[in-house]
Amino acid sequence: WDLAFYDPSVQSEPVAEAELATVDLAATVTSIETVKQKRLLNEFADLVPEEDPNYVSHGFFRDLTTIVRSKDFFPVFITGMSGNGKTSMVEQVCAKLNREMIRVNISIETDEDDLIGGATLVDGNVVYREGPVLTAMRRGAVLLLDEVDRGSNKLMCLQSVLEGKAYLNKKTGEVVKPAKGFTVVATANTKGRGTEDGKFIAAQILDEAFLERFSITVEQEYANTNTEKKIIMNYMDKYNVVDEDFATKLVGWADIIRRTFAEGGVDEIISTRRLVDVVKTFSKFNDRTKAIELCTNRFDEETKNAFRELYVKLEQPVEEPQPVPASATDAIIDPEIPF
Repeated sequence: WDLAFYDPSVQSEPVAEAELATVDLAATVTSIETVKQKRLLNEFADLVPEEDPNYVSHGFFRDLTTIVRSKDFFPVFITGMSGNGKTSMVEQVCAKLNREMIRVNISIETDEDDLIGGATLVDGNVVYREGPVLTAMRRGAVLLLDEVDRGSNKLMCLQSVLEGKAYLNKKTGEVVKPAKGFTVVATANTKGRGTEDGKFIAAQILDEAFLERFSITVEQEYANTNTEKKIIMNYMDKYNVVDEDFATKLVGWADIIRRTFAEGGVDEIISTRRLVDVVKTFSKFNDRTKAIELCTNRFDEETKNAFRELYVKLEQPVEEPQPVPASATDAIIDPEIPF
């Protein structure tokens, strides 16, 4: 496992020996024996995230730092639009505090075996392998349940874990007590109630008892324009394409679209992640317009044309009599736009 970013489908090479329980299926289903089996090296690898020099703190960063620094069990649910820095915030808080973090990406397929542990085949033996949740509890690490609203009712296996109490592993009979520092942070695009507009169609309705076990819920917004410009300038520096004028226009472009989205004028949004993608694309082709076009192709025809026309207007010289549009919908209703 890469426990800093756990994916149950990824297998690793065995490297160190440990005593584990195994089921000898060749003999009988009820026969259980203890065998010498190898553990995985990256179970014990450095789980402290790397500091990102391009990261600029914003939103709940300072308060989350206070929570994680306390080493108290205090589960936090962070909700917000896609690409606004929820996951990176948790990672960078842990990096700043030199705290171990285990990230588990949740999907509709995630079950108790993926989270707590289950049987797996290693060297011809069926061996019990512990999951990332119990590993985080033992190590006093921060457990990040990323995109938790993509999960099913199988997440209910975490009820006692979310209470900060000891966990009885039904498959081994062991009681695992959380070490000092263990806590849980979940990120999601919704509040666990699904979405009516279909924007996050994979989001599930989570059980009320599960949601109630998080001490607080944080609504993470996009960074303000000043902070977002710093982020974009950092990435421009990273990719050797520093262009402050372009950065200013990109941030202004995204801000207009977001305000229009909030007012119900458009159905799509430009995230901070999308702006970083524009910078990456610009570094490849050294063409602003091409970068905008390639990074908005994922939207439907009407939306992408409106977004592109809005940016074109922002690129117009200051002396032009045509004013900067107040919203993305101004670009849509312009009779000169060839829809």
